[in-house]
Amino acid sequence: MENGRAPAVAGTFYPGDAEELRQLVASYLRSAKTHDCRPKAMIAPHAGFVYSGPIAASAYAQIAPLREVIRRVILVGPAHRAAFRGLATTSADYFLTPLGKVAVDKDAVRRLAASPLVEIWDAPHAREHCLEVQLPFLQVLLDDFKIVPVLVGDATPEEVAEPLDALWGGEETLLVVSSDLCHYQDYDLARHLDSLTSRAIERLQFEDIAPENACGCRAIGGLLDLARRHGLQARTLDVRNSGDTAGPKTQVVGYGAYVFA
Repeated sequence: MENGRAPAVAGTFYPGDAEELRQLVASYLRSAKTHDCRPKAMIAPHAGFVYSGPIAASAYAQIAPLREVIRRVILVGPAHRAAFRGLATTSADYFLTPLGKVAVDKDAVRRLAASPLVEIWDAPHAREHCLEVQLPFLQVLLDDFKIVPVLVGDATPEEVAEPLDALWGGEETLLVVSSDLCHYQDYDLARHLDSLTSRAIERLQFEDIAPENACGCRAIGGLLDLARRHGLQARTLDVRNSGDTAGPKTQVVGYGAYVFA
């Protein structure tokens, strides 16, 4: 019998109704600018769609031309609800959203779990939102794909990069890092801090990104290490915060969209 991971934040972070969700994602994508690039990797935010959906769409819109090319998406993000050393993947056969099932690439999971840094452990994934909120964008944009879900605990950039590098692949594989930027600063300070983080990402300087700069700093660090190894360049597409989208400007959360090619 198949083992599925049920949605944890459908109806809260994003609509629980399939048609409403599909239309909302499509509207975000229609409003996003497209650029002349074929991303191998990206960073996208993971807040409720009303806050970060437009910024996430700025990254995802770039893979629309790759609808029939991308067949595997490695999803990497911070574990918000569990503390552990290393990386945690899943035994699930699929992740479920209102738009349907997304199959897990079981072969890739086995290869990933061969690393002593990676454990197959479902508990951190059960209530985690950071990977789940990426799925509706992928489901709307891609035809036939599988995912490799990875949550990052206490790990260095090199420790994140090393097992992921084994799954690097070619243009059929996309790496998505899920991270918000600074948290609960006033609007002007947040814009300043997020500009510094964006500059560090563009320079592939993971040494300059701390937990207070981005909740997914360890996952970002792993991606920047991989980008160095593979000669990728980073490009900032969109940096805004909740004060720009759907919240007050007194305590904001920052969101950024970045692509690597």
